[in-house]
Amino acid sequence: MPNTYTQLYIHCVFAVKYREAVLSPEWDQRLRLYISALIQNHKHKMLAINNVHDHLHFFVGLNPGQSIADMMRIAKSDSSEWINKEKLTRRKFQWQEGYGAFSHSKSQISNVAAYIQNQQEHHKKVTFLDEYRKMLKDFEVEYDDRYIFSSLIE
Repeated sequence: MPNTYTQLYIHCVFAVKYREAVLSPEWDQRLRLYISALIQNHKHKMLAINNVHDHLHFFVGLNPGQSIADMMRIAKSDSSEWINKEKLTRRKFQWQEGYGAFSHSKSQISNVAAYIQNQQEHHKKVTFLDEYRKMLKDFEVEYDDRYIFSSLIE
């Protein structure tokens, strides 16, 4: 649409179903490339993407022509389908229901990108669940602990 100008930066986080540690360093770079292509094919700008064994972060310049919900639905469903088609996991792969999406200003781009790129080191000290709860608290998002990325054994 002419005369539409936006500056929308969104940090997205989502987990493997039951937070199982199945994202393997043997193929996680391929996964990141696949998700990046999905995102960019929908005219979003991938600024950073990284994962550890049980969850993934990406940071985008959002195309306002597509909702965050639609972007996430496509990223999660298409990448699940790809992981299963490629037989990268022993069992059927699924992402957990839901996601986190947090907005940032332009001045925060380099810090958020660095945070995402540093996930492997970060998670040597902090669990995903602790990280996620902190993000929700920092962004003042009200949540019910019963619905935060459930684990297989609770």
